[in-house]
Amino acid sequence: MQRMGTTPPDDVLVPSGEGRGGRLLATLRAWVSAHRVELALFAISAVVLTFFSSERFLRQSAAPHFVYQAQAWLEGRLDVDREVLPNLEDWACVREVAGQKMRCEGRPLATDHWYVSFPSFPAVAMLPFVALHGYQFNDTSFGVLVGALAVALFYSLLRQLSQAGESKRTTQENAVLALLLAFGTLFFSCAIRGEVWFTAEVMGVALTCLYLRNAVGARRPVLAGLFFSMATLTRTPLLFTGLFFVLEALCPEKGSRLAQLRALPRNWRPALRKLGLFTLGALPLGALAAAYNVHRFGRLAEFGHAFLFNNRVNADIDRWGLFHPVYLQRNLEAAFLELPKVTLSPFQLGYDPHGLSLLLTLPLLVFLLVPKERPRLHWPLWLTVAVTALPGFLYQNTGYMQFGYRFSLDYAPYLLVLFAIGGWSLRNRWVQAAAVLGVLVNFWGAVAFRGYTEYVRHW
Repeated sequence: MQRMGTTPPDDVLVPSGEGRGGRLLATLRAWVSAHRVELALFAISAVVLTFFSSERFLRQSAAPHFVYQAQAWLEGRLDVDREVLPNLEDWACVREVAGQKMRCEGRPLATDHWYVSFPSFPAVAMLPFVALHGYQFNDTSFGVLVGALAVALFYSLLRQLSQAGESKRTTQENAVLALLLAFGTLFFSCAIRGEVWFTAEVMGVALTCLYLRNAVGARRPVLAGLFFSMATLTRTPLLFTGLFFVLEALCPEKGSRLAQLRALPRNWRPALRKLGLFTLGALPLGALAAAYNVHRFGRLAEFGHAFLFNNRVNADIDRWGLFHPVYLQRNLEAAFLELPKVTLSPFQLGYDPHGLSLLLTLPLLVFLLVPKERPRLHWPLWLTVAVTALPGFLYQNTGYMQFGYRFSLDYAPYLLVLFAIGGWSLRNRWVQAAAVLGVLVNFWGAVAFRGYTEYVRHW
């Protein structure tokens, strides 16, 4: 029997609800303390993005494709009910003719099948919310909160790199770089809109951060593979970012990469094991997506763009295909050469909805060309950017309508990580000028961009 005036040991308190609750509260406080910067960045980003989203935050966007796909699944069907579609913009329509799946031409038929012409993971992420709200689920506020989460995840990635010795940035510098992702890149104008195209871009950034956190040093190959598959099934070009994990699995150590590659024939098992575990993590979602594509479109890697209904790009796709060098010039112009449109009488400042130069929307890019340091991750990051960007430059679409070349968001996190490890001080006046310019330009984009929602209202 316990004597009066004595304190029972902790293990005696385990059955007590108060004891369990106390330990749970202590664990929660410790977690909040350890992640207070991430939580602060999430809160700041959510407030600012919500403010700039304005009245859009309170209503569903004009292109809520993922909401309709999620609701179709909940209704037990793989296609989308044509009768409830909010519009016919960027939907895939499949017509079966003599056993062959063909793109719908002319007037839609009752026997046609309609699908979302984009990778489907954002619809998976929306499933719980669509189950509660149905077709009315607000994809705009969802995108804003995912955007705020992406900012916090990017800071978490930078912090991990600093702790691992891959970056020399301080906590404050990492926080500044996370805020520059949020408000000094095209992420700003994309995260406040909702709409299928921008929702995918923003979610792709969040999943890229999760992928990179697990892929650096190939430390967690199964998780890296899982998040890689999620990212790829959100934005198809992110398939090419798998190169980063491959390079990290083959050469995970500091020092000469050439020496590590030469040693592989003698010590290949660790790399092969990591690549196998990565594949194991990526395979479940990848296999489901491939089967889904075969069911809808008859091909493993077809997400639907070859079946776009009555779309302005169909003529180019029919003539040249989805990817072709003939598209290179206009994509390079959209990415690097398009400048603001200025008229003086009266004064007006406009932009081309095909794109705006990355030198304005991401001015820190110029410092990546002349880094002060080239640490271990320098070349893996650059090679990943190159293989991810190239398909976009050969793609049939510039990203129209947009404020800037939005496809660059697929590799913007890699570019900012390159800046983080590149040795340029944030106190450098030219760096500060570039950062301020990026924020001002993207502030303009967040205020001025009139995309599909306004286009529909106008017409």
